[in-house]
Amino acid sequence: MVNKAIRQQLELLLQSGIKEIYPPVDKRGQQLADLALEYQNCQKCELSQGRTKLVYGEGNPGAFIMVIGEGPGASEDLSGRPFVGKAGELLTKMLAAINLSREEVYIANIVKCRPPSNRNPLPEERLACLPYLLEQIAIIQPRMLLFMGLVAAQTMLCSSESMGELRQREHLFQNIPAFVTYHPAALLRNPNWKHGAWADLQQFEKRYYQLRDGS
Repeated sequence: MVNKAIRQQLELLLQSGIKEIYPPVDKRGQQLADLALEYQNCQKCELSQGRTKLVYGEGNPGAFIMVIGEGPGASEDLSGRPFVGKAGELLTKMLAAINLSREEVYIANIVKCRPPSNRNPLPEERLACLPYLLEQIAIIQPRMLLFMGLVAAQTMLCSSESMGELRQREHLFQNIPAFVTYHPAALLRNPNWKHGAWADLQQFEKRYYQLRDGS
């Protein structure tokens, strides 16, 4: 079902005005800002009923890397920004460990509104929000993707594989190299997973430099 929705949305994007290859960064930034404003009152699914703020995404509109998580938590719902609070602090440290800053990447989530009690977003909620995320990817045109957490990875890769299986290899999404690691919130709950996350990030960093330097 998700796979079909992704295909349909990609076809719609091809028919839309998003056809320019690598438009200027300022133009992409304005597109994203305009869309964030347009969608702020979205009512496409039940998650809209409990939100404080829609969390569209933030970062470099010309980012080489796009980080995709599951959905907003309590801090994100209040601020309207992705990955803030303790999980956001850990994400910042994870990026810094591979010599990246938040300002260099673009950060978004599968769903733009907080699920009640931070539960996993339901399939229908993911499908409702998916066009927004695919639109962001089409505008930003990242060269790499980092999926944080099982929900993000399974949704974007149309997979039912486990976290352990998904972390073992590089994936492709729309011909973009994609990697999977633990969500920072999961690492805060399970510190023993941090060693595995560091191994994931090292593989990601190695591939990043290969792509960036053309080697």
